[in-house]
Amino acid sequence: QEDDVDFLARFSKLVNGMGQALIASWTKLIKNGDMKSAQDTLQAIEAKVALMLQLLIHEDDDISSNIIGFCYDYLHILKQLSALSDQQKANVEGIMLAVMKKLTYDEEYNFENEGEDEAMFVEYRKQLKLLLDRLAQVSPELLLASVRRVFNTTLQNWQTTRFMEVEVAIRLLYMLAEALPVSHGAHFSGDVTKATALQDMMRTLVTSGVSAYQHTSVTLEFFETVVRYEKFFAVEPQHIPAVLMAFLDHRGLRHTSPKVRSRTAYLFSRFVKSLNKQMNPFIEDVLNRIQDLMELSPPENGYQALLSSDDQLFIYETAGVLIVNSEYSAERKQVLMRNLLTPLMEKFKVLLEKLMMAQDEDRQMALADCLNHAVGFASRTSKAFSNKQTVKQCGCSEVYLDCLQTFLPALSCPLQKEVLRSGVRTFLHRMIICLEEEVLPFIPSASEHMLKDCEAKDLQEFIPLINQITAKFKTQVSPFLQQMFMPLLRAIFEVLLLPAEENDQSAALEKQMLRRSYFAFLQTVTGSGMSEVIANQGAENVERVLFTVIQGAVDYPDPIAQKTCFIILSKLVELWGGKDGPVGFADFVYKHIVPACFLAPLKQTFDLADAQTVLALSECAVTLKTIHLKRGPECIQYLQQEYLPSLQVAPEIIQEFCQALQQPDAKVFKNYLKV
Repeated sequence: QEDDVDFLARFSKLVNGMGQALIASWTKLIKNGDMKSAQDTLQAIEAKVALMLQLLIHEDDDISSNIIGFCYDYLHILKQLSALSDQQKANVEGIMLAVMKKLTYDEEYNFENEGEDEAMFVEYRKQLKLLLDRLAQVSPELLLASVRRVFNTTLQNWQTTRFMEVEVAIRLLYMLAEALPVSHGAHFSGDVTKATALQDMMRTLVTSGVSAYQHTSVTLEFFETVVRYEKFFAVEPQHIPAVLMAFLDHRGLRHTSPKVRSRTAYLFSRFVKSLNKQMNPFIEDVLNRIQDLMELSPPENGYQALLSSDDQLFIYETAGVLIVNSEYSAERKQVLMRNLLTPLMEKFKVLLEKLMMAQDEDRQMALADCLNHAVGFASRTSKAFSNKQTVKQCGCSEVYLDCLQTFLPALSCPLQKEVLRSGVRTFLHRMIICLEEEVLPFIPSASEHMLKDCEAKDLQEFIPLINQITAKFKTQVSPFLQQMFMPLLRAIFEVLLLPAEENDQSAALEKQMLRRSYFAFLQTVTGSGMSEVIANQGAENVERVLFTVIQGAVDYPDPIAQKTCFIILSKLVELWGGKDGPVGFADFVYKHIVPACFLAPLKQTFDLADAQTVLALSECAVTLKTIHLKRGPECIQYLQQEYLPSLQVAPEIIQEFCQALQQPDAKVFKNYLKV
């Protein structure tokens, strides 16, 4: 009965501790088979439940929050009992009513500017959700009936009910989806009672008109719930048009609140994807209605667009999905995709010209951002394609090739290089997946532009693009790789050799990341069966490349790069290490690769407590094993008579190691560690 909130918060913690301690005792007693003491303990627990419920429903959330652990554990006990007494059933109902009441927002909650208090309530709501999930495990029927009662009563009179009560009624329906688990969201089949109850509630939700409620929390909860129960529309598709209209008008994407518009953009994209073929009758109508939401808003427009560029990405993706998944002919799909992408291409050309002439740096940045958004939007539409619905099958290759031709000139723009290159590079990554070999004619000139005046970060981001092309097209791109190999390497070496300030951590990190990217590139080339690309670069260049790999394996304290270097060396030995390998390579193996396998682990910085280092070490062992496989007894002889004695390794260990080298891998590794 105390009024002092601080005292009650402490008291609540105390009762929680007592309850949880008793429950821990009950669990141990049951485990030990002491049923008499377990029964006494259960009575002691039950005696505290009335107090627990009073504290749980207290208007102060801190007091309530402090007792949730006891409630949760108490429900866990009830779940294990074979049958519940009337009192226990009443307790479950008491907890359920408390949770429903406490989930409700209070008048002071600030939806427009959420601060610390609001964040605390959101966390508290998460705790209550866990309680609701546990209630569902104890008595799913009771939970379903209680939610249905609250939901129906509230939605019958939603126009005259306070927002927080309407929001919590819809929220409870939303929470049931997780509390009553089913596989793949199949809530509307299987258990008839449950399916009927959920179907009735969903029908009420979409036909009651509550989507027009004038409060953002209710609006958002409506859309979240509609998307959560998307399978409902397979059972009752007649409601799809009404829900689509809610998404598209002032209730959703055109709402006065930016927060609602933003969240709705994402949810709309999910809704459309989930309905798939059921969207067919509405495709053109929806595309017309969202057209103005997809406008690129250049900086000089001055008007505030309804959606941010991030939100527009979802709208473009949705448009792409509608077109690609439609049952239209390839010709019709092509027309619709062209209608979608042509305005972007036209705007792009105009904005790029404006950027070339812009003097003011702020204006340059604004224009570059806008150009980047245009590329990003075009890229996002391509997410709709899949292995089944490829760009070719939909007749859309030409449109995307036009986009490529429109966007690539941005690579030669001297202003705002980083922003523009990043956007076009991402688009190229997508097009390699979508257009396959049709993209190849564009790669040489794009690469040439991206290699001009580049910094460590540019190169680091460009190399994955080349890796993607190499791994995907292999010998098809061999001529291009031959031609580009040394220019790329020269650009990399130039950046790596730039002097850096001694304490400049970020420059050192950028160089480390670039070095890793460089080795990853060599690994892709050798691993894709393209080692001739390296071999054809002339003896001097080949030697230089090989020495950088030895250096990476031994000299830099970076286990990730070291591991990659040993993978490269192992692959090169496998490809070139036989009797018919390139002239001089066998010498290189003995003079440099074998020593690298022993010098790297001997470095002070080689830390065997680090997992990445252990992986690097095992690649060292694999490299030695590969050398033995390719060179045979000659390798054993070199290790036994020349190299290992020069390191003063004990003869018996040399003997043991050379024997192990001729055994399966695990033995090699063990003996290698000994050396």
